[in-house]
Amino acid sequence: MSVLEQMAPIGLDDMKAVRLMNRVDQKYMASADVLEALLERIADHYYVQHIAGEPRAPYKTLYFDTDRLAMYTMHHNQKLNRQKLRVRTYRSTDTTFFEIKNKDNKKKTRKVRIPIEAAMFDHVADIPEVCSFVEQNTPYAFGDAASRVSTDNSLHPCLENRFERITLVDKQMTERVTIDSGIRFHNRATGIDADISRLLVIEVKHEVGAPMSTIERALHDLHVLPRRMSKYCIGTALTDPSAKHNRFKPKLLFIEKIHTS
Repeated sequence: MSVLEQMAPIGLDDMKAVRLMNRVDQKYMASADVLEALLERIADHYYVQHIAGEPRAPYKTLYFDTDRLAMYTMHHNQKLNRQKLRVRTYRSTDTTFFEIKNKDNKKKTRKVRIPIEAAMFDHVADIPEVCSFVEQNTPYAFGDAASRVSTDNSLHPCLENRFERITLVDKQMTERVTIDSGIRFHNRATGIDADISRLLVIEVKHEVGAPMSTIERALHDLHVLPRRMSKYCIGTALTDPSAKHNRFKPKLLFIEKIHTS
């Protein structure tokens, strides 16, 4: 039995008790080889979220951008006040949302979203509520409506990704951790696929000013350093030869090293 299967479970309703109103997020990238060693170090201090009896939840996401990759390029060029638009299916809970992630000039992230029918995953441009939601919250638009804004701001589906997520919460209910693995991309514009399934993307969320936590100490002991990582940006850089990616080269080399070692 794996360490993950031995960890104390927690359900979705109990997870609602973890309310991080003024949180800080820290991301890490590591080889999948370190997962068991990491869980062994922290197992007594964390619950693992179970959904339908399973500790791993599959996710499917589709990102939208313009023909010129306006949102990707703003992220690459480190512009503040930027956005990401996506539709995500949480297959384990049978829920699908259209989401807008906003990052402001103070580097704080705010996400707004509306629920949609799972069957409309590939057809969000045909949902009037989604089109209005996008026009009210972004400078972008779908299809014919883009002419009212700018044809350069017309949206289309560009990058699809799939992964599995483990969600942990510390037993004091003050910290939430996600561990993503099995990450794969398909670029709908270029037709190119990329597989970075040997990579772990770990995100630790806790209140601002909190002391170093158990998992942060464990990551330090395993020589896993903080590294920011956007799945959308890395996936686009790997699957679109026309995308500018100079700033992402160190991360791309790190990922390549994990997959060739």
